[in-house]
Amino acid sequence: MITTDLATLADAARIALIECVGVRERERVLIVSNPDTEQAEVARALHAEALALGARSELLWQPVKAQTGLAEDEVIRAIESRPDIILSISTEKLGKDAARLASPLTGADGRAYDHIFNYLLHGEKAVRAAWTPGITRDMFVRTVPVDYGAMRDRAARLSALLDGASAVLVKSPGGTDLSFSVQGRAAMRDDGDFRAPGAGGNLPAGEVFVSPALRAVEGTIVFDGSIADIVGDIVVQQPIACAVRGGYVVGVEGGDEAKKLEAALTHGLNMAASLVRERGMAPELALSYGTNARHLGEFGIGLNPAARIKGNMLEDEKVLGTIHFAIGANYDEDAPALIHLDGLVRDPTVVLLMPDGGEVTIMERGALRV
Repeated sequence: MITTDLATLADAARIALIECVGVRERERVLIVSNPDTEQAEVARALHAEALALGARSELLWQPVKAQTGLAEDEVIRAIESRPDIILSISTEKLGKDAARLASPLTGADGRAYDHIFNYLLHGEKAVRAAWTPGITRDMFVRTVPVDYGAMRDRAARLSALLDGASAVLVKSPGGTDLSFSVQGRAAMRDDGDFRAPGAGGNLPAGEVFVSPALRAVEGTIVFDGSIADIVGDIVVQQPIACAVRGGYVVGVEGGDEAKKLEAALTHGLNMAASLVRERGMAPELALSYGTNARHLGEFGIGLNPAARIKGNMLEDEKVLGTIHFAIGANYDEDAPALIHLDGLVRDPTVVLLMPDGGEVTIMERGALRV
């Protein structure tokens, strides 16, 4: 078991490299970050520890990229060189891949990928990776050194239950009342185990998530924890109610924060349209991206016992006892969008409907029962 009592930035970096991505001598490690930011401190610590462990580490800088920003050409070329490990230690995002947005790549799994990073990680399983959008020094030191054995065991149990379910029902005291199918979907684990080619996830780690079946979500989500915006994240002061019909958000109600979410969803649509004019994206592909800006792309369950709601979605979505939904792109790569906006629901009750007609309650008012 790993203790956090005396953890330093160097300690946490070494734990991440050994425990999470399993770095080995002579492996190539590409670290992408933003200069003159708090994230740069974490990136430098990872770079130093990777070198100390005998890896060949390259630290590459680019300006801060928001949800819809494009990655620098040098970054794309560095990823194309197929390092063993890619670490994106970014203030916000790694950045979009302009060339693959215009002409997606088809992976060995038959899926289309609009970023070379996702293509190499998921489509070809040629690299392993971790990404930390918005990481802070405090968060890294506090939430990376956790008991990965216990967290992975719980994640495995939850994944198995989700994989055996046909549908999910979610309710919360704040007003969430939602159901969705998970038929044909496989749960994914962000449990800090990224040691095999094709594995990757967040640091801090700590969630199990699944892409709801396409056009199969009905009900209301009330975000009352925090929510992502195009630039930055927001601790919700006035709950945001989203009506979901046929898998798409068709209405957003609340105060100023609801208006920001509505504006972000509109921005996702407009960005897709601009790619037709500026990057030569096929109009029919742009229409799909724009429509999916309102698609419900993810359902996740937080599992990190050290995480707290701080108004930083990287940590917030990992908080034990919360769930989150994301509007926009999903992780099964069959509902592409240019945005992925996570939002937290507090104190949820989550019930799985099983194919035999039985029900399994995996969370009750925020308490995991698994």
